[in-house]
Amino acid sequence: MTLSVSELNTQIKALIESNFLQVSIRGEISNLTIHSSGHVYFSLKDKDSQIRCVLFKGNARNVKFKLENGLKVIAHGSLSLYVPRGEYQIQCVNLSIEGLGELILAYEQLKARLKEKGYFDKATPLPRFPHKIAILTSLSGAAVHDMLKIASKRWNLCQISLLDTLVQGDSAPESIARNIAYIDSFFGTKNAFDVMIIGRGGGSIEDLWAFNTECVAEAIFNARTPIISAVGHESDVVISDFVADMRAPTPSGAMELLLPDKEEWLLRVDEMLDSLSTSFLRTLAGKNSQLQNLKALLHAQSFESKNALQNENLKNLKTMLDTQMNALLQEKSRDLESLMAELKIQIPKIHAQKLALLQSLQYALNSKNPQNLIAQGFVQLRKDGKNITLGALKNGDVISLEDALDSKSAQILP
Repeated sequence: MTLSVSELNTQIKALIESNFLQVSIRGEISNLTIHSSGHVYFSLKDKDSQIRCVLFKGNARNVKFKLENGLKVIAHGSLSLYVPRGEYQIQCVNLSIEGLGELILAYEQLKARLKEKGYFDKATPLPRFPHKIAILTSLSGAAVHDMLKIASKRWNLCQISLLDTLVQGDSAPESIARNIAYIDSFFGTKNAFDVMIIGRGGGSIEDLWAFNTECVAEAIFNARTPIISAVGHESDVVISDFVADMRAPTPSGAMELLLPDKEEWLLRVDEMLDSLSTSFLRTLAGKNSQLQNLKALLHAQSFESKNALQNENLKNLKTMLDTQMNALLQEKSRDLESLMAELKIQIPKIHAQKLALLQSLQYALNSKNPQNLIAQGFVQLRKDGKNITLGALKNGDVISLEDALDSKSAQILP
């Protein structure tokens, strides 16, 4: 019997698909391709062989962990053959983790990815005295009643709003994220909440899984309102604990961490009042002492006291001035007497000196007087009525020679 390629592949397809309807294949993922359509293509291999696999979009959504090359998994599905190329592959319905639990791996992968993106660095300070609190949890659970009981006991001055939220099941992540966004939408308005608490009571890892999802982590990270994650028991650690602004070991513990203790604060207020009273009395006594000192000072500075003080000061000043004036007059009187005695000695000396100087000047003057020279036989040489020297005369000049008794004319000859 001769068959075409298509006929052979078709018969092989029927044979394979009828005999391998359900298979589970263990291997390591390689050649991983995630198509834009959402379909996932990869190979499963061991040390000796490999086989192609496909995981269509609808089934890929059910895989909770991130697929990556090198990951060892168990593929569950059926064998099929693609007739045009004669290639057979596993059409996977689901994938599970070999060795490590599927949920644990998904948890660790998401934790590492969010840490790298900086989601764990968010830390908005919580209010010290919150006024408006939103609690996002199932209203049918026991956790909400425990929280309200503790709130009433510790700090009944706050306003608590309850928002019924799915905390378990496939729809829980979307419900939690949606309600976080709703509460945060009031941020910056007069109806804003001071803080919100998301949480639930204890359970298995599957029960708590909604708080290990990326959409809840993103909602917490993007919220501006401070958030407390209070999920399960103290030993339960979920992804929301790392992203939230505070992690509480239990829902009840969240209220104890958030709300101040009314009794403790009443005691502290009493202590502060006692301290203020003691301080006030001490201050009052000090101020009273200062007041008495000021009264004494004001009395000392009254008009009568100041007037008497000024009179005393004036009297002392007059006495001091009189003493200084008498001393000054006596000193100047002594100086005057000394000066008069000195003048009596110096005046005759000065008179004799001045008289001798006068006589000397008179003698010098007489010796220079032209009249005296004429009387001694000298004549004056004049031209045109003016004295003239011999050096100034020229030939032909007419001059006069004068003495005390007579005058003669003459002419200069060559």
